[in-house]
Amino acid sequence: MSIEKLKDRYLLISKYNTAAALLQWDFETHMPKKAADKRADVIGEISTKAFELSVSDEIGELIKEAEKENLNEIEKAIIKVGKKEYEKFKKIPPELFKEFNIETAKAQSSWEEAKNKNDFNIFKPHLEKVVELTKKMADYLSYKENRYDALLDLYEPGLTTAELKKIINPLKKFLVDYLKKLDNGKKPISIMKGYFPVEKQKELSLKALKLMKYDFDAGRMDISMHPFTTTIGFNDVRITTRYNENDLNDSLYSTIHEGGHALYEQGIPEEFYGLPIGDGASMAIHESQSRFWENIIGRSLEFWKYFYNDLIEIFPEFKEYTPEDIFKAVNLVERSFIRTEADEVTYNLHIMLRFEIEEALINDNIEVKDLPEIWNKKMKEYLGIIPENDSEGVLQDVHWAHGSFGYFPSYMLGNLYSAQFYYKMKKDIPDLNTKISHGNLHPALIWLRENIHSKGKIYEPVELVKIVTGESLNPEYFINYIENKYNMVYEL
Repeated sequence: MSIEKLKDRYLLISKYNTAAALLQWDFETHMPKKAADKRADVIGEISTKAFELSVSDEIGELIKEAEKENLNEIEKAIIKVGKKEYEKFKKIPPELFKEFNIETAKAQSSWEEAKNKNDFNIFKPHLEKVVELTKKMADYLSYKENRYDALLDLYEPGLTTAELKKIINPLKKFLVDYLKKLDNGKKPISIMKGYFPVEKQKELSLKALKLMKYDFDAGRMDISMHPFTTTIGFNDVRITTRYNENDLNDSLYSTIHEGGHALYEQGIPEEFYGLPIGDGASMAIHESQSRFWENIIGRSLEFWKYFYNDLIEIFPEFKEYTPEDIFKAVNLVERSFIRTEADEVTYNLHIMLRFEIEEALINDNIEVKDLPEIWNKKMKEYLGIIPENDSEGVLQDVHWAHGSFGYFPSYMLGNLYSAQFYYKMKKDIPDLNTKISHGNLHPALIWLRENIHSKGKIYEPVELVKIVTGESLNPEYFINYIENKYNMVYEL
């Protein structure tokens, strides 16, 4: 049968993707710095081979033939997703795809150097190449009105820039106004900064991952400059974190965030592996999982009522504080420079800033050389602060080095999805908060597995959120969540 032959071809492609993923993971964790250029070539070659196979005429013919067969629901989903991706990526010339992968690998290396040396000019020529290649890709992918739509669709299928702006505009107004309201509240004391040895931070992070039920027999944790999660293959989902000896929040919440991504990947059914449906529904749904664990669980009072004992076992200096003190401290709202360290109230403002820059850059309204100045102006506009240097400004994220234009909105959308899922989860598990306060996070994981993880990529995000919650994406759940939580934190 053609469907079986098609599955075999997809599984072959997945082996190339596994090799490329492993090389990329090593690139960002253990590879010697001098190996970067040659490694970039190898990653580009293997990724291109997988790409060529995925858009081959053979795959196209097998999809056509399989459509005529008597398929079960899972097989129909494989064809639906596979056909859409085939028709989309068939438009991109393999030589452009190869050049893009090589240049983004090189750009990543230059970004690390530029960030370490606080010198945007080191990164600028590489970013200019990546932007030009990204625009070419977008033009091949095609769009109706806005070139950015072609890129946005890669991460959040079906969403347009115009629709995204309709979500952003009222949310932006709420966040800016609410941020001012918090200025009149009782600000929590800052107790998460000090001196915290790396080995002890690692111990705490591992305890958090174990509490979340991250499967270490099917994964591992390493260190990288920018934390990430990668699926090398089935039963091999790896995460990285980073450590700041002067800030306990950084490593703990980076770890929990990546652990949320990893739980999603570890929960996708084995029979989906290597097939078009063997992935998350979208990057925003993926981010909903990481932000759910990081913020809704990890920054909740219930979580700290239980995890407090683990904290004081490793860092006894926190004994002078209560779980309520810790809860308030980890939810301190500040107008800060670094997105990954931003609180839930200001975080989406960081995303809106990046979205505006990306859209303008991709549509030729601004140039790469002007990014540091534009970045600083927007930070002043959104948060009332200006970075002292480019490392805490325009150079802080690795995404543009990866060529991941269109990805940043996923973080904001993920926050919105997570709040909506949480509301439904609490309806389905009335004593959820009590369970969390006793260290039982398993019911939350089971709910996510049943409703989201087990679906893989069968449904697009618009379909999935409606199936799970009974309605379309509704930002009001996030707004209510923020108000309820931070009114308590700031005693408003």
